[in-house]
Amino acid sequence: MWLTAGLFILAGLNHFISPDFYIQMIPDGWPQPRWLVFVSGFFEILGGAGLLLQRLRKAAGYGLIALLIAVFPANVHMAMHADRYDAFSQTGLIARLPLQAVLIALVWWVACSKRKHDVE
Repeated sequence: MWLTAGLFILAGLNHFISPDFYIQMIPDGWPQPRWLVFVSGFFEILGGAGLLLQRLRKAAGYGLIALLIAVFPANVHMAMHADRYDAFSQTGLIARLPLQAVLIALVWWVACSKRKHDVE
């Protein structure tokens, strides 16, 4: 749980540290890309922090799952326009697509499943 929370908190913070990196991922024509980057980063931080609190964990999990689904079009956009992203290979961009499902499953397991949450 701590690793999952840390992953989302650090990823969210990076939206504020390197917003231009994330702005380029937003599909063409979407309004206010910088604002979308900051909002998604804020909710990644909020969701990651929520995973650390037992009373908020389930809500945070559902929120992170919704966020992962919401940002999926950006991953598809990147895979379809690989020539715009020199830092990533076409294979890497395509591999990111099923990675969303892995992250959703991880968040579900950490926050929403009926397993015993014994770490606080």
